[in-house]
Parts: sequence; C-alpha cells; structure tokens
Amino acid sequence: MKAIIKIKKNNYEVDFSKGNDISIPMIFNGEQPNTYNVNKAVSKPYKDGNFIGDTRKGGPCNFETYTLTPHCNGTHTECIGHITKERISILNSLKKELFASTLISIIPENSKENYYPILNENDKIISKKILEEKLTEIKPEFLEGLIIRTLPNKVKKKNRNYIENPPCFLSIDAMEYIVQLGVQHLLVDIPSVDRLFDDGILSSHNIFWKTKEKKFNEETINKTITEMIFVPNKISDGTYITNLQCAPFDSDASPSRPILYKIHGI
Repeated sequence: MKAIIKIKKNNYEVDFSKGNDISIPMIFNGEQPNTYNVNKAVSKPYKDGNFIGDTRKGGPCNFETYTLTPHCNGTHTECIGHITKERISILNSLKKELFASTLISIIPENSKENYYPILNENDKIISKKILEEKLTEIKPEFLEGLIIRTLPNKVKKKNRNYIENPPCFLSIDAMEYIVQLGVQHLLVDIPSVDRLFDDGILSSHNIFWKTKEKKFNEETINKTITEMIFVPNKISDGTYITNLQCAPFDSDASPSRPILYKIHGI
C-alpha cells in the first residue's frame, strides 16, 4: 500500500507494505539480550488442577503465563515515568505513533566530552561531535525521531549480556544536542542512554526529559526513549516514517516494535 504524505510543505511517497522491523523478538525461554543479569523472560504453561495449557502435554490449548522485565529483556519503549516519582504510563504518554525519523550509523569513541559521573578511560560514548557530523544537514522535520545504530553492528546484539560486555552510552553534550534538535522520540540499539552503573543519576535521561533532579515536567510527557533495538545492516541510513508500536501496558515502559518505512521524494 503506497501513500502520499505531506511533511511541512513537501509531498513524499511511502510504501506501507514494505516495513522494516527493528525490534528484537522476545524469545521466551530462549536467547535474549540481558541487562543487569536480571532473570530471563520466561513462559510456562498455566496449570490448574487437571488442566494444563500445553497441547504437547495433552492440554486442550496453549495457555501460558509470561514473566519478563521489559527494561532488561529486550526492545522496549519508556516514558518520563521511568525516572519520576509520579507514576506516568507509556500508554498515556505516547500520543503519536507515526512520525518522521532519521536513521544514522555511528562508531562510539573515547572522548573528553562531559558526563556525570566522570568518564572512565575505557568508556566509549556517542558524542556530540559524532552526531553533529551526521545530523548538521538534516532538515528539522525529519528529526521528530532519531534512530542511532552503533557500529560494528553484529547480530550478537540480539543476545548480548551487557554486564559481561559493557555498552556505550550518550555524553551529556550529545544528549543536550539531541534536545536542541527537537527530537521527541529517541531510538538506540544499546540498553540505556546512560552508563549502566552511574550511581543512579541518569544524567542523559534527565536531560532528554528536562527532569532536573528527576522532577516531573509536563512539557516533556509525550517524549519517549526506545532502547535495545536492532537495525539490520540491509537498512540504509536515511529518512523514514517510524511506526512505534507498544504493548498497551499501564506502566512506565512496554515491550515495543518499531517499524521503519522509507520516505521517497516525488
């Protein structure tokens, strides 16, 4: 299905029959990415007396109970309620599921840019310098969403243990630049925009949502961060319409499935 869409004053063509899924499938009881060594996402047949929800074991149907930690077991989208005392829900925060986005690929680097707590010599970051090189010429209308793919882009990201293999994260300068660009929806292929062990400060999260000392900010309630995506190498850098699909969880984060549709000029 092809559609003509208008972004600002220009018309573009989008083929909605050719979407690219950039989520990591949730393989219950199987291989998964993992952050903080939390328990794996698991599924178990429901049992009640003589009933068992598994057709392989004689049950009348498959009827399972799922246990997971969305922030740590796979692709998820979070809202401002992730860091505030106010219990804000992603279900109420994400009001716009379709938006124009830009996908960029970057190589994390050692840098002397700002971060708090202070950077270690082994920390690799997504720096403002790298982002400026990629985004300076991008029109603002294509930066409602920003998708960052880190290189090298190995399939091992789909089942990486991030305690054993510490990931990169965003510097304070980089996140301030992202906010300056007007990005409303940030999607990254790392488990957190902050260093995993940062004394609970969450510098980059707070900058993105403008939540000084984690205080709720009504102005940024509709902004989202999606973490642990995986963008296959076959998908080229460029501009897309993103369809950010989330499970209807009344919680600060939800498993999600971002779909990218290439934008073509007319």
